[in-house]
Amino acid sequence: MWRHIASNALTFLVVLVFLAGGVLIWAQQEYDGAGPLSEAICVDVPRGSNFTTVSEDLAEQGAVSSPMLMRLGADYSDKSDQLKAGSFLVPERSSMAEIVDIVTRGGASTCGTEVIYRIGVNSAQVEVRELDPATGRFAEVVKFDPAAEEDPEEYTAVRQAQDTRYRIALAEGVTSWQVVEELKSVDLLEGEVEVPAEGSLAPNSYEVAPGDTRADLIDRMQEAQEVILAEAWANRADELPLESPEEALTLASIVEKETALASERPQVASVFVNRLRRGMRLQTDPTVIYGITDGQGVLGRGIRQSELRQATPYNTYVIEGLPPTPIANPGRASIEATLNPAETQYVFFVADGTGGHAFAETLDEHNSNVARWRQIESERGTGN
Repeated sequence: MWRHIASNALTFLVVLVFLAGGVLIWAQQEYDGAGPLSEAICVDVPRGSNFTTVSEDLAEQGAVSSPMLMRLGADYSDKSDQLKAGSFLVPERSSMAEIVDIVTRGGASTCGTEVIYRIGVNSAQVEVRELDPATGRFAEVVKFDPAAEEDPEEYTAVRQAQDTRYRIALAEGVTSWQVVEELKSVDLLEGEVEVPAEGSLAPNSYEVAPGDTRADLIDRMQEAQEVILAEAWANRADELPLESPEEALTLASIVEKETALASERPQVASVFVNRLRRGMRLQTDPTVIYGITDGQGVLGRGIRQSELRQATPYNTYVIEGLPPTPIANPGRASIEATLNPAETQYVFFVADGTGGHAFAETLDEHNSNVARWRQIESERGTGN
């Protein structure tokens, strides 16, 4: 009898072991397997949250099949106390393991709302955008000119949210004075900063956070430009009429201001390189304008003949060679085009009416191009 009871108990124990093993295998597969999401979502993790509230929220959104299993998995992987506040993108079919990794790895939020402070050549704008998780694209919520308009309600609301991301977007061709002036009006930044050397800031988009200092941001911009310039200088074409990276930066700033078309930059650069090789004056309007404004805003009118004749360090109709400093902050493309210009014999160019330029090797060709441009100007002026 006792032998029979012992045999039954042993059988029962074996069954329990097999059942437990089966449950563990099922749980592991459920935790690591593809989740039920049919399309991506954003999950908000407020400060002070725990895995209980986050897992239940995810279950309500249809991202996980079992909040308890997700919490147990986080505990087992020692991540239950590593939850990070923010707004995170959870891709479709994400497993519980992948979601736990997303909300615990840290770093900037990957979802939700962002504010971009755009510093442009002619104006500045603030743009509020929100990510549509289904498409992975940002949709504009509101855009406004901070100098001309009151802060809209949408902007005020996102500024009060904890998970809002912020970026400073610097356009190619802005001057260092313009950058500093606009950074003064970005109230999430702190501290004062002197106007840095012209050309030393890399146009790009920079992630910032409330409490960051303007000085640290300027340092990041300068470090980025140093890297870009050093790489381009190391890979420069042979026998350029440029003695140093600083001269290259100056010429790149002129190329930047002369054309907005990326495809034209190597040709525009070739014109100035050819002129320098031949000992010709650069004769470029943007340098004259910089000499008039000192980089402090746009001229807002045409250049006067007296200004074209006036001898200043930046009047390339009068001086030989390059001006003493850059006239703006050039982007990577202009720097690279300057140090690897197109191989041409062009020494002239003029606007062609399409947003681009007509290039010429001889003065006769150039005069014909100028005549066509004057005709276009005349027709536009009369409404024809």
